[in-house]
Amino acid sequence: MDTMRLRQVIAAGALAFLSACAGACGAGGAAAESTGGEPAPAAGSAGSDSTAALVAMIRQAAVPITGGERDYDPLMAMIGDARFVLLGEATHGTHEFYAERARITRRLIEEKGFTGIALEGDWPLAERVHHFARGRGSDPAAAQALAGFRTRFPQWMWSNAEIAELVNWLRAYNERAPATARVGFYGLDVYTLYESAEAVEAYLAGVDAEAARAARGRYACFDRHGGNVHAYGRASAADSAAGCRAQAEQQRQEMERRYAALPAGAPDSATGALFSALRNARVVENAEEYYRTLYAGGASTWNLRDRHMAETLEQISAHLARQGRPAKVVVWAHNTHAGDARASRMADAGELNLGQLVRERFAGETFLLGFTTYTGTVLAATAWGQPGRVRALRPALPESYPGLFHRAGVPAFILPLTGTGALAQALATPRPERIVGVVYLPDTERQSHYFTSMLSRQFDAVVHVDTTRALTPLR
Repeated sequence: MDTMRLRQVIAAGALAFLSACAGACGAGGAAAESTGGEPAPAAGSAGSDSTAALVAMIRQAAVPITGGERDYDPLMAMIGDARFVLLGEATHGTHEFYAERARITRRLIEEKGFTGIALEGDWPLAERVHHFARGRGSDPAAAQALAGFRTRFPQWMWSNAEIAELVNWLRAYNERAPATARVGFYGLDVYTLYESAEAVEAYLAGVDAEAARAARGRYACFDRHGGNVHAYGRASAADSAAGCRAQAEQQRQEMERRYAALPAGAPDSATGALFSALRNARVVENAEEYYRTLYAGGASTWNLRDRHMAETLEQISAHLARQGRPAKVVVWAHNTHAGDARASRMADAGELNLGQLVRERFAGETFLLGFTTYTGTVLAATAWGQPGRVRALRPALPESYPGLFHRAGVPAFILPLTGTGALAQALATPRPERIVGVVYLPDTERQSHYFTSMLSRQFDAVVHVDTTRALTPLR
């Protein structure tokens, strides 16, 4: 979100969610949850005894992660036949979160037939990676395919060595897999108004010159703002006549008609290219609303963004089914998107998120996995738009969820939360949860990076790695 919106949220007493969450969702790092949850109980008090009992339950339920091949056998059993698995992260700059999600993702693909990886990133930038992973395009290696992510802040969020390793693995997997088992790589986010408009025009130019001219005429409405989405947002918020909503909607409807008219048995390359153009047209339409709303105020841009991500995920699933591939997708996103917003103070502020929407729409087919850490290093900026640096991550608050997990004394573990009886009930008591996005402000740690949640309702399970280290960005 933009700094102006951030200040509005803080003034209204909303959550740290909206500042410390996703790659481009937070322009600052301050939060409104200033108390950070209930205080730690005093030593020797009844509260201290109950905390010790809770730590003992956590230690007993924890499934250690050792680096072995069978570490995630219990998790695979928990996931069962779920079609949507959302993998969170407590920061956007932690090596272990990316590495462990990659291990889980590979097993979901190999053992459970998942055919889509969707991430909290932009559609046209992810499409370049998709082409590489499917053996198309001109990029010789994953690092080059990820180069598009290096043109936008935060560059390290997807352009890093950990993602490059996964994408190289994905290409090798697709080369040996049958057509119906090949895996796609998709972006869920809403920010690329101008890039997506260009992609729609480029697609049409290759198949229908007249339709391409019509699209160019519609999208010309945006040209007066010089490719600056914030200039467009300010102008359209101040004067509705300056808006381009109708034109963006018309073009999206045109792309929907084309996609619906595809004949049965159309080649995968043709359906995939048109589907991508359709999603780009939808990005233009929703990005127009996002940036206009950002400056107009009132409605929640957070809700617009997460609704767009949920819709895109649902459409990816439907497209995979249309191609005769298993409609099973694994999602990589921050905990603030991947967890269920109804289990936090976020709901009190009228905010929803991707995890909630997917749970609601696909009850019984969704699994939400959170990730936490206690201390270590993290790759993060000191302010929005600044370079990412390796920063020391302060030890988590003792009363927070990662503080409890640290006391369990297990270096890394999976903690089942669904169906765990007394443990699940205890972890449904509101506590502080730490969230670090692309900006980290350790001097205001409690105010900037904690919000209150009920963990066992927010996630089906959690992976905790006690000491973690920073991501390795691609240069």
